[in-house]
Amino acid sequence: MRKRIGFMVLAFLFALASTYAQTTRYFVYVTNTVSKNISAYTMDPSTGKLSAVASSPFASEASPSSVVADPKGKFFYVVNEAGKTVSAYAINPSTGVLTAMSGSPFSVGLKPEGIAVDPTGKFLYVANHGNGTLSAFAINSSTGALSAIHGSPFDVGKFGSYPTGIAIDPTGKFLYVANWSGNVLAYRIKPSTGTLTEVGGSPFSTGSGPWGVAVAPTGKFLYVTNNEGAAISAYTLKSSSGALTEVSGSPFAAGKSPTGLALDPAGKFFYVANNGSANVSAYLINPSTGALLAASGSPFTAGTSPEGVAVDPTGKFVYVADHAGNSVSAYKINPSTGALSAVGGSPFRQGQTPQVSQL
Repeated sequence: MRKRIGFMVLAFLFALASTYAQTTRYFVYVTNTVSKNISAYTMDPSTGKLSAVASSPFASEASPSSVVADPKGKFFYVVNEAGKTVSAYAINPSTGVLTAMSGSPFSVGLKPEGIAVDPTGKFLYVANHGNGTLSAFAINSSTGALSAIHGSPFDVGKFGSYPTGIAIDPTGKFLYVANWSGNVLAYRIKPSTGTLTEVGGSPFSTGSGPWGVAVAPTGKFLYVTNNEGAAISAYTLKSSSGALTEVSGSPFAAGKSPTGLALDPAGKFFYVANNGSANVSAYLINPSTGALLAASGSPFTAGTSPEGVAVDPTGKFVYVADHAGNSVSAYKINPSTGALSAVGGSPFRQGQTPQVSQL
């Protein structure tokens, strides 16, 4: 089982979800594990500065951690690790206010961590670290409510019982799960039902303690943070089968205890929160091979215990949750080099033990 830092469990990722449909407004949501709530901010798209949304923070269940929004920015979902549930909310597209959904929270497995929604917004998946399963749900397109998919939860215990991060490729055909036992599990998603079948060759080996997983926006590459190996494993993704082949030069060096990871929308830059090094590593992605090259000035200081990292939908800013410092650091991305510079007013104060975020 994966390690704990201090008395709180690490979040597997710090994701951003756009909620700007029909409004051109951007909202950042951050889970606060100890406070048992979600902080919400409006992001200034010109400066990257954050300002609190009215009525924030919003109540959640026990130990909220990973989060995801549907592709249209209508619905917002939060994994509650201690509560073995997923809280579901409707997002007000004008104000960013969260309203708890009827039927929420929805039950999942033991110690849920990773969460993902497919690109069509039809299906939601949760990695249950504690009992080696994947919970799968259909999303009601009108209400956002969740209903279990036939066969859920899907057992991944035979490959090692500690799934952590979870990601879906841009086509919605394949689902990938970082497994703390030292591999990546790959599944094909049936588009009509959301059921899962194993991809040939799965599981695929990684470094030590795989934590977060992300697929490049191009769908060509997949990356995994190896929390115990201080490195990033990189793979090419075969579009026809979903199979993974390790990139030449992989694994690539990162800081100590890398956790969250994020790519910019164009797939040019790659960022990793190094929890044990109190910084963020920045890389340029080779568009042909997927190899990573450290950006000039990398790594960049990021609080005392960064856990998650995210890039906003415009590709201009990076946000980092500081688990121990109770803050969110904001950076501007150099569009040529991928290097980071602090946004004015950063870091922004947060609730107790921030872990994950969506914008």
